Amino acid sequence: MAREFSTVGVVGLGTMGAGIVEVFARNGIDVVAVEISEPALERGRITLKGSTDRAVAKGKLAEADRDALHERVHFAVGLDALHSVDLVIEAVPEHLDLKQRIFAELDRVCRPETILATNTSSLSVTEISVATSRPNQVIGIHFFNPAPVMKLVEVVRTVVTAPEVVADVEALCARLGKVDVTINDRAGFIANALLFGYLNHAVGMFESHYATREDIDAAMKLGCGLPMGPLALMDLIGLDTAYEILDTMYRRGGRDRRHAPVPLLKQMVTAGLLGRKSGRGFYTYERAGSPVVVPDEATPPATESALADGARAIAKVGVVGSGTMATGIIEVFAKAGYEVVSVTRGMEKSATVCEAVKTSLNKGVVRGKLAEADRDAALGRISWSATLDHLADVDLVVEAVVEELSVKKALFASLDEICKPGVVLATTTSSLPVIDVAMATQRPADVVGLHFFNPAPVMPLVEVVRTIRTSPEATATARAVCAALGKTGVVCGDRSGFIVNALLFPYLNDAVKMLEASYSTADDIDHAMKLGCGYPMGPFELLDVVGLDVSLAIQRELYLELREPGFAPAPLLEHLVTAGYLGRKTRRGFRDHSHR
Repeated sequence: MAREFSTVGVVGLGTMGAGIVEVFARNGIDVVAVEISEPALERGRITLKGSTDRAVAKGKLAEADRDALHERVHFAVGLDALHSVDLVIEAVPEHLDLKQRIFAELDRVCRPETILATNTSSLSVTEISVATSRPNQVIGIHFFNPAPVMKLVEVVRTVVTAPEVVADVEALCARLGKVDVTINDRAGFIANALLFGYLNHAVGMFESHYATREDIDAAMKLGCGLPMGPLALMDLIGLDTAYEILDTMYRRGGRDRRHAPVPLLKQMVTAGLLGRKSGRGFYTYERAGSPVVVPDEATPPATESALADGARAIAKVGVVGSGTMATGIIEVFAKAGYEVVSVTRGMEKSATVCEAVKTSLNKGVVRGKLAEADRDAALGRISWSATLDHLADVDLVVEAVVEELSVKKALFASLDEICKPGVVLATTTSSLPVIDVAMATQRPADVVGLHFFNPAPVMPLVEVVRTIRTSPEATATARAVCAALGKTGVVCGDRSGFIVNALLFPYLNDAVKMLEASYSTADDIDHAMKLGCGYPMGPFELLDVVGLDVSLAIQRELYLELREPGFAPAPLLEHLVTAGYLGRKTRRGFRDHSHR
């Protein structure tokens, strides 16, 4: 039987500590909430009151329950107030020496059987535990912010944590209505180890002027369905906190350069640009502590006049290709009012594409998303062809053929001869260098990448990829077309993976390495990212959907271009692909899908 915790102590009443107090008090447990001084204690009291009042206002908490919750909390200055609690959770700033001093004092004050826990997100629980005479009773209980809302708790055991202590804490998490994942003491645990490499990479992208902050954030929200973009998330976490976590992970985690904080991060912290809490980080906020973003000198104009920045008028569009992507792109342009010329290799393929477009448009009608008249008008705008010569009078060509450079280069050389001057030639490649395709023509200034996401009619994002030869007019035209399609166009340079894949796939690869090292299970890692970070899918769910062969190919491209050791594809990923376990499409990947 797990032991019953009737009173717990919480040390440190910042946002995190106050949230942890609320979690325990909401679940009928008496809490002794401790701070270092009366003003700090008062701030903690105000934070708790604000959170519970908001919950009442939103109908999430009854007034009587709120009042009962507050009655369970006893506020006190100094650790001596914790002499009779069953469990203490420390939630002070991420400084090892500070935590060690607190744990040494807790060891003196608390009863011998009291469990001592730290809410650290990056420091070594083992190093904290050795400040006490009871390291076997020290454990990590890592809540996520905001603690009353987030379902995940990482339970971190050291090599000497007693099994019964782990079992007691796991039972407590269940009582609190949380999902726990139990792991060993390693830098970053699960969620931060996977999250912060990705966040740091995004800061590096911004620092190198590869893409704007708005475009990086929009790309990850719209392309991956994430609740927040990486730079907005950094502002929420606090740049100083993010810097400390990255620095600790770099020093503790084998000095992987991807965890070495990007220089810009240190400069911003030094300059006091800490994110929301200081009113300015990657974005500018209404005031310190406010979530409301206000325009600043880096904010793009709200209404960009397409023609003013040199965009060309587009009325007729050619789409080359017969796969899923080409079919979706034809539908998107036709629905948006463009005349479309579909070109495939042979009339048989044209007939197949035509059927696929009709089927998709009919589904839209059945679901009430599209009027019958609009469906008929869209179909009436499409002409079907098996010869590139029919692209002689279009204003834009979108190529969506197989991902082979030789095929694309041959196609672009042909388009160069057939198309009239001033036509924008776009490739939908997701992994090949756009410049290689552009240089197959005599007009590289008119060549741009337009990377649609699958399924094109549904996904709101398009990556607009400019090469070092792409003209500003061609880029402006591509952006204007995206806007006319009702899509969000994000502009980036011609680097492997563009924005989304360059940030997404190293994170997925890191998850595979974590599984490979037997640090955690695929289920626990997926839980951690969905419940701790709000991701719509865990990394292994996503890998099985994308296809392990596709994922491996993209990761290899990134590694070849960046030559960063941390980007080398995980051997386990390579082995699964070699074995033919490619994910859902073969009914077996990281999980067995044969019964689903």
